[in-house]
Amino acid sequence: MKRRDFLSGSVLGATIALSGCHREEEVNDDGSTPMNKAKKVTLKLATSWPAHFPIMGTGVDNFAKRCFELSGGSLEIKIFPKNILVPALQVFDATSAAQIDAFHSGVYYWKGKNSAFSIFGGMPLGLTSEEMITWMKFGGGYELWRELYAKFNLYPLIGGTTGPQMGGWFKKEIKTLSDLKGLKMRIPGLGGEVMKKLGVNPVLLPAGEIYTSLERGTIDATEWVGPALDTMMGFSKAADYYYTGWHEPGSILEITFNKARWEKLNVEHKAIITAASEEMTGNMLQEFRYKNARALQELPKNVQIKTFPKEIMDAAKVALHEVINDESKKSEDFKRVLKSYESFYTLNKIYDDISTRNFLNIRS
Repeated sequence: MKRRDFLSGSVLGATIALSGCHREEEVNDDGSTPMNKAKKVTLKLATSWPAHFPIMGTGVDNFAKRCFELSGGSLEIKIFPKNILVPALQVFDATSAAQIDAFHSGVYYWKGKNSAFSIFGGMPLGLTSEEMITWMKFGGGYELWRELYAKFNLYPLIGGTTGPQMGGWFKKEIKTLSDLKGLKMRIPGLGGEVMKKLGVNPVLLPAGEIYTSLERGTIDATEWVGPALDTMMGFSKAADYYYTGWHEPGSILEITFNKARWEKLNVEHKAIITAASEEMTGNMLQEFRYKNARALQELPKNVQIKTFPKEIMDAAKVALHEVINDESKKSEDFKRVLKSYESFYTLNKIYDDISTRNFLNIRS
């Protein structure tokens, strides 16, 4: 081979090699690695539910599966049920401390961290699931939620919603306000604070401890979700009176990430997680509606479905007003979030009254 040809070939080969190296180092505009070039990422996510718990647990299982599918296998989220890595109600702290990457739970469990968190979980006698999501996404709720969670090194996403929940299971019939006095009831969030003002002793228990506590008389009543999950939990074996709801018309669940870990994810993985969380939220709401409707028809004959007397609901409305006023005085964060929530409530109610409410009245 002539020296000139050898040098030309060498230069061409080097150019191709350098070009290939350059392509492998391509980055997105934000500096992140394109998904099809990214190394596999594995995240640990702990839940507050037992393994494969219906609707809520299986919902997050499917979320992880969708993230894997949509990423072409480059994003794997490993699900750890309650008590495997951390206890059910310690997932917030574990994620905040970066002991795990993410968690799936209910927002109202953390009102002890900041009372404003209970508003994001859902307000008694307030917004429905659809209305809550609308406020969060378009009415400023998400921005406030993420601002407050950032103080705990957390980045939250809506991770499901239950639709209207039932008012709970009681061992004795509630006929008057005095019947609530001294009752020990498992009920979290602002609903628990309202019941406390009505004379109830609210108790916070994770899912796995509720039935045993009700059966043994450690508690006198419990709310959980609705007919589908309540039937599965066996509450009808321990209590005969099932009351219609008011305290959680649109509870929001969360899928929350350690903020520092979230920020290290590439833009494609963030987009996939966000899309999969929205898909999970819609699926969960629809599944709750269908399975609750089916389960309602299958409740044992001994179960009596009741509505709280007007005396109690009137007192609950007064108590709720006192609770939110008290919390607003104690917490500037609560006051700011409540202002945003009530602003959307007022805006939405005018339209809701002439649309959804009017239609349901006609349809009935």
